[in-house]
This record gives sequence, C-alpha cells and structure tokens, in this order.
Amino acid sequence: MRYLVFLVAILMSSLVAAQNWEDRQVFGTSDMPPLRILSSTDTSFFAPIIEDFIATSPNASVEYLVAGTVGLDQLFRARPDQFDIVISSAMDLQLKLANDGFSSAVVNVDHPEWAQWHNRLFAFTSEPAAIVLNRQAFNDLLVPSSRQDLIQLMRDHPKRFQGRVGTYDVRQSGLGYLFATQDARATETYWRLTEVMGRVGAKLYCCSGQMIDDLRSGDLIMAYNVLGSYAQAEAEASDDLMVILPSEFPTTMMRTTLVSVAAPDPQRAKSFVRHLLKLQAVGDPRIFPLPPLAGSQDYQTQRTIGLDPALMTYLDKMKREAFIREWEDAIVQVD
Repeated sequence: MRYLVFLVAILMSSLVAAQNWEDRQVFGTSDMPPLRILSSTDTSFFAPIIEDFIATSPNASVEYLVAGTVGLDQLFRARPDQFDIVISSAMDLQLKLANDGFSSAVVNVDHPEWAQWHNRLFAFTSEPAAIVLNRQAFNDLLVPSSRQDLIQLMRDHPKRFQGRVGTYDVRQSGLGYLFATQDARATETYWRLTEVMGRVGAKLYCCSGQMIDDLRSGDLIMAYNVLGSYAQAEAEASDDLMVILPSEFPTTMMRTTLVSVAAPDPQRAKSFVRHLLKLQAVGDPRIFPLPPLAGSQDYQTQRTIGLDPALMTYLDKMKREAFIREWEDAIVQVD
C-alpha cells in the first residue's frame, strides 16, 4: 500500500512538471527554490509586482505559472504542496478552496474586512465585466450603453452580427461561469441577451485574451462579459477597441490570492501576499498595473461580487448542471 501511495505521489509530481502552461517565467536568482505562484493572471500584469517584491527581498526568486481558472483549481486541489500562492479571477472557486481548508491564514494585514475571508483569502483588484466593440465595425451603428441596447442592436441587424459575437464558454471558464451566474441572479435581461446571442451564432471562448484578439482582427465585432481590465489595457494601446461598462450596472469581480496550506515556503509566501496588498493600497500603476480595489463607498454602490458563502451557491453540482443546461438551451442553437 505504501508503495502504491508513493507511485501516485510521483505520478502527480510528474503531471505538474509536464503541465502545458499558458505561460511560465522565472524572475530573479536565488540559491533557494523559487516561490511558486500559480495564477490565472497574464504575466504582463504581474511582472512589475514580482520585480518589486524581488527588489525588496534579498535572495528571492519567483516561478510564475499561468493556467486557466478551471484547470488552475483542479491542479492545485490535486497537489497543493507544489505551489506557494494561488491567484485567480474565479472568486467562487477561490472561496471554495479556502472554505475546504486549502489556504493558510495570513494575519496582521491592514486590509478591508469586505475584501478578505477569515484571513485566508484576500481580494486585491476591482474589475468589471465589459461589453467590448470593434470600433470600425460600429462606425454606422448606435453604440450600445446597456444590455437592452445590445439586444435591440442584434435584433435589428442580425446579418451584421451573425457569427461575429463572442462571449465566454461557461462550461470551460471559471470566470465566465462566475460572471454568467452573477448576471443571471441580478437581472432577467441576461437570459434574453444570451438567447439573442445564440440566434446570431455566438462564438464561445475560454478566455478574454482570445476574444480581444478576435475583436482586433475583425473576426468579432462585439464581445460580452470580457474582463474589463484586459480590454482597457488593449484599448489604451490602440484605437481598435471600444470598452463599455453597461449603464444599468457592471458586474464587478475582485481578483483574489491565497497562500497554500501546504506551501513549500509559507513564510516567504505570506511576505509576498503582504507585499501585494501594500502595492494595491498605494495603487501606483507603474508597479501595480491592475485596477486596485474600489473604496468602501464604491464597493457598496457598485454591483461588486462579495466574498461570502452565497458565492458558492452555483458550485453545487445540481445547481451547476441546471444552470449549464439552461445556458446551453439559450446560446447553443441549431437550425
């Protein structure tokens, strides 16, 4: 039996090592093993944060590993001892990890109560889901300001939008599923919008980056629920994209971080989290390129997804299956 357990452990370590990462980069040099960060955040957004941490931490190095939100959750659950820190935009999956005992407490942190959970999960950004348009394609169209405007546009111009609308495949994307379930809880307009997107043959995506690439190329003219921070960064770099936050309310998520309960280097991991939260509080875009947390008043007035147990409602197996069925009926339409 011991031999079997040993073989399983070796196999899981090999699987982690052989993972086909979306990106993998090592920062700094050290005679100690690097701090391993498993993240769903593009490296370009985190590189300045990591470099600032290394500059203030002698003999530090960081291995930064990027994966999709669902794969990240599965990988970490399988081998929490392989990673020091987990960062994800899928708040519900992160909260469940913390609730299931996968995170270690980080104490003596000056951080808003509403942006943490039991000292074991910390939010550090405030990022809305956005409607993103190909600017050139809307030269002769009314620019929508709300979900209802978007519905009307697609109904009025079905040929223009046919096969050129994108959104998350909620079966594959943890963030996409989070945005969709929160939208559905907030307004029935979400289901009407999803059905109309289905009628015009919406393309389904795993991640915001791919939707943004197809918007810039013209393969898409509109994408719904794109991560606003990524889209805004691209829009500021060129005139190809137009980013719109729905006027009735933007669904806003908070990116979160936790320290693995089985972290190989727990003290250094906790130091990194403290450093990250301090940079967020200062909000210098040269070092912290992500949108920092909203103020407490903004948090109350925005439709920001809260870090509370209700967040895990749609992770229930039966509820998830029911939601996916309803979503498929609306958006996967076959003539």
